[in-house]
Amino acid sequence: MNKERNNQYNNVTIFLFLLLIIISIFALLVGQYSVSLSDLFDIITKKTDQTLGNTLETAEHVLFQVRIPRIILAGLVGAGLSISGAALQGTFQNPLVSPDLLGVCSGAGFGAALGILLGNGSGLFTPVLSLAFGLISVFLVYFFTGTKNHINILYVILGGIIVSSIFTALISLIKYVADSAQTLPAITFWQMGSFANATYHDIKISFIPVVTGIVGLILLRWKINLLSLGDEDCYTLGINPNSTRWLIILFTALTTAGCVTVSGVIGWVGLVIPHICRKFVGVNHGYLLPTSCLAGAVFMILVDTAARNFTAAEIPIGILTALIGAPFFAVIYRKGTETR
Repeated sequence: MNKERNNQYNNVTIFLFLLLIIISIFALLVGQYSVSLSDLFDIITKKTDQTLGNTLETAEHVLFQVRIPRIILAGLVGAGLSISGAALQGTFQNPLVSPDLLGVCSGAGFGAALGILLGNGSGLFTPVLSLAFGLISVFLVYFFTGTKNHINILYVILGGIIVSSIFTALISLIKYVADSAQTLPAITFWQMGSFANATYHDIKISFIPVVTGIVGLILLRWKINLLSLGDEDCYTLGINPNSTRWLIILFTALTTAGCVTVSGVIGWVGLVIPHICRKFVGVNHGYLLPTSCLAGAVFMILVDTAARNFTAAEIPIGILTALIGAPFFAVIYRKGTETR
């Protein structure tokens, strides 16, 4: 049985990895300015053609300054949100848990809104505040629930809802006092989620927190499995379930805050993608977390490619993920009620 499961996991991983490469190449070529495979090959090999010199220069600029950083950032954010959702669902033993439930998205959103208001969204001011308040939200949740010897999962979720409500109210306050001509539209558009202005600078900002969080969660993947056995069994095996849960929450918060800092609020990814992966690789987080990571990257790049090609005016990616995720989750919920 284990050998069969390993083979299935290997097949799914190889398939997702190949799909990631194919979709990334596809995303490079399509857009308002189309690039052919021959042009892509000429640019990569530095082949020069006097008759197509200006065309190739334009294509090279589009590829390396616009699309490549956008694809990398979309893949990074998709991987981070997906693995965070899978880790939290396993930690809380609840398939309805997602990264935004702990108030991280609202906290990071408030930091970004404050940065846009005070610094006009320039420099490091906005992303630093966004990342900082995303992490502060977790410490506030810990303040509400972490002083007890035994963690009540319900209290953690309720603490997240409280923190999220506070930061949501503060965002509304900032929008109320913001300049309606420039600042307010910038805050509103940022909250919808987008990779339209992705740059290598954004990748540098998000890379360390997101990758640190992903690596930390993967290293803890077997402990997430043990948490499902119950606290008493964890203590018997030499694992402190309370500190392990908070460590997982901290890594998911770091990952989510790093994602929200550069992409805005993008919902449903951390809720839906782990459900899909669980159908193929099961509930073993040794398999589920890496698979969710790859599937999330594939999904986000694909949705972002659709967002910039469906219409002349780019659709905010948060709208598309909600339109895809909500009906999908409704189908899952409907099937769950029918089997009761």
